[in-house]
Amino acid sequence: MTKKKQVLFNPSSRTIRKGKGRLLVMMSRKSERSFTFLVVQTLLFSLFAGCLEALDTTVDPRATLEAYPTLIQEGEMVTLDARKSSPVEGVITGYAWDFGDGTTAETVIGFTSHTYLAYGQYTVRITVTNDQGGADDAIATIVVNGAPVIDLSMPTTVRAGDAALLDASSSYDPEGNALTFGWDLNVREDSNGDGDPANDADATTDTVLLDTSVSGLIYGMLHVDDGAGAAAFEPFEVNVTARTFQVTWITESYEISWDEYLNQGESWRGNTTPGDVGRVLSFTAILELDQDVAPPHDNFTLALNIAEDNYNRRVATEPGNYSTNEPARAELSEEGLNERSEDGMYTADSEEELLAMLLNSQDNSKGTGTWVWTVVARQSDPDSLIGDIDPDPGNDWTLTVEVLVMRPSLTEVALGPTSE
Repeated sequence: MTKKKQVLFNPSSRTIRKGKGRLLVMMSRKSERSFTFLVVQTLLFSLFAGCLEALDTTVDPRATLEAYPTLIQEGEMVTLDARKSSPVEGVITGYAWDFGDGTTAETVIGFTSHTYLAYGQYTVRITVTNDQGGADDAIATIVVNGAPVIDLSMPTTVRAGDAALLDASSSYDPEGNALTFGWDLNVREDSNGDGDPANDADATTDTVLLDTSVSGLIYGMLHVDDGAGAAAFEPFEVNVTARTFQVTWITESYEISWDEYLNQGESWRGNTTPGDVGRVLSFTAILELDQDVAPPHDNFTLALNIAEDNYNRRVATEPGNYSTNEPARAELSEEGLNERSEDGMYTADSEEELLAMLLNSQDNSKGTGTWVWTVVARQSDPDSLIGDIDPDPGNDWTLTVEVLVMRPSLTEVALGPTSE
């Protein structure tokens, strides 16, 4: 028996299924035209979009930047070179520089320089443009080392002999580097003998006590180094003023004596320095011999020598009066060796300097050296007879010296501010 095949039909998709066989898709002419238009439209849109993209493409240049040196000190210049930049297409039309410190510049060639006045790290940016409308950037980093900051504390005026402390211990380095110090304490004096008086290192600590023993202006220089190539310098000036004294002259006398014994033909010598006490005005020296039992009196001499003054005098003893028990004696005296001085105000760097000036002035310097006293026993009478013991071989004597001096009394006077 023969069966008919069932044909299934779907009118919307025009799909015919024959039994269990494969599906057949059928399309109408109208549907085919619509599908073809859609494919063509898609292809045209893709081509059009590609053309527009090709028309809008801009070729950028290729920027390069070289900087040297990249580590500088404050106030130094860095060279910037972008000449190796490439336009890729066309030509380069300009270079725009941003130095990173708030300043900019434009050049027609890719080469320039820039000075950095403050320490820190800076980014330099170069923007290169070409005639295609393209642009490209390149950067370089510049490190500027900061110089030390000097903080110097010191007096500007001091009296001679007063301590003047120069203190730079508060100085610092912006980057925190350890500092080294060099003090030239007198730029007028070449203490190291190299021919340059302004580069001496008289001290290397952060604080210094300045020698102010001599009045006058002292000019110095402080040099501080951070060990990284940066240094700072600061000149300084200290006015050392002389001291002022009220001088009052005091007149006084002092006495010195010696007691000795000399045999005939012997001598004695002694020294004094009365000029150390004050200005010598006058002196009196008396040599007395012990009273002899019987005449004649012994014969002694007294001499004084002051080598610095070329002063040399000698006197012999004179017989005394036996009836009044006056001993033999010699007297040596001098008046008006130096002039008397008036009280007044004086200036000097120290008391010692002023005393030396007052006591050793050329006009009033007599008697300032060593006084050498000499006593000689020339003859002791009576002499012994031949073969007998000498009844008077020598004698005791006393030398008394009285010196009148003017001694300066000094009182320092403060006239006003002496330090700041």
